[in-house]
Amino acid sequence: MVTSAGDLYRRYRSIPIVYRIAIAFVLGSIVGLVFGERATALQPLGDLFVRLLKMIIVPIVVFTLIMAARTLTPSNLGKIGGQVVIVYLLTTAIAIGVGLVVSNVFDPGMGVTLTNGDISPESAPPLSEVLLGIIPENPIHAMAEGNMLGIISFSLIFGIGMSAVREETDPESSVASGISTLFDIVEAGAEVMFKVVWGVMEYGVIGVFALMAALFGQTGPQMILDLITLAGTLLAAVLIQITLVYLVGIIWLLVGSSPVAFVRGVTDAMVTALSIRSSSGTLPVTMSNADENLGVEESVYGFSLPLGATINMDGTAMYLGIAAIFTSNVVGVHLSIAQQLSILLTALLASIGTAGVPGASLVMMTVVFSQVGLPVSAIAMVAGIDPLLDRLRTMNNVTGDLAVTTLVANWNDAIDRTRSVLYH
Repeated sequence: MVTSAGDLYRRYRSIPIVYRIAIAFVLGSIVGLVFGERATALQPLGDLFVRLLKMIIVPIVVFTLIMAARTLTPSNLGKIGGQVVIVYLLTTAIAIGVGLVVSNVFDPGMGVTLTNGDISPESAPPLSEVLLGIIPENPIHAMAEGNMLGIISFSLIFGIGMSAVREETDPESSVASGISTLFDIVEAGAEVMFKVVWGVMEYGVIGVFALMAALFGQTGPQMILDLITLAGTLLAAVLIQITLVYLVGIIWLLVGSSPVAFVRGVTDAMVTALSIRSSSGTLPVTMSNADENLGVEESVYGFSLPLGATINMDGTAMYLGIAAIFTSNVVGVHLSIAQQLSILLTALLASIGTAGVPGASLVMMTVVFSQVGLPVSAIAMVAGIDPLLDRLRTMNNVTGDLAVTTLVANWNDAIDRTRSVLYH
């Protein structure tokens, strides 16, 4: 039976993009190891992928963050909503800090150093300049320069301002109508960018193959050991975040309950997240665990868990710090304390808007690398093992969602202690 080209293409497309990229990663690495320096001839195909990633940074950040701010109005937040958002941001900031500390200890990527024309380390700005750089003097200039902190902060401020004006204005007025139209335009722009990101990720199969062939052609097998170290660093950071932050810090110290009982109550959600690598896909199981096992009232988990599946990206944000340290070691660039703080701020703010973006970790990594002057082409080094690492990150995210939900429910006396595993 002859298989047509169309059938082959449909079978190819039926394979999830992350697995196709992983296969390209492996095949490109093999080509690089087998052909050595000759494989560097594929570099231009990889460079095109890098240029495409850089092209989408600013529009994807602007559109998605303004859309994320659409619901951040005073009336929508309220007491419980405000607590949920603040604690999510705090746990994300802590997760990034944990990732940076652990990666500074393990120093992933120290085994090999690349030197090529894509690396242009800049002198580190003082800490005060990093903090002031959060607010741009000229938002348009910030977009032209690729100042990601400035772009992110302006987009959030503008989006929240639009939401506040719409809430305070007569719904029948022209101002309210204009703001709704603007939001519709931004939503349309976000959908267009999702489609563009999908196209870039499709080409990423070729791009990652070419970049890895050129990389291994230059470095040899040493890079394999560095990638193992990278995975081990993330695993250590996830274990620290779950154990010390969620179980000890939140459940034991703040909620006053047994960490073992909490784990017993959320095991289904953790295992599901580890299996399917999707916080949104795990949401039905997460909500069931919160309701039936933890005894949390729907008035809390009905808001906190869907929101957490959207904006709470502790695992991914943590990974960005680790990936940045890994890349800086590989390319021989030292990241100062100020630059690492810049990574923390950029990853924290970017995580609010890019959770729903296809290939979110790669998009966020592009944003962070651009902020601190690391080569975007280095993303290909970690793209191939991303499906494996994503399982750890997703399990971390879901566990954090449930821990924060339990904490906020405890603060608001919204836990049914008669049926909660936390009190039996």
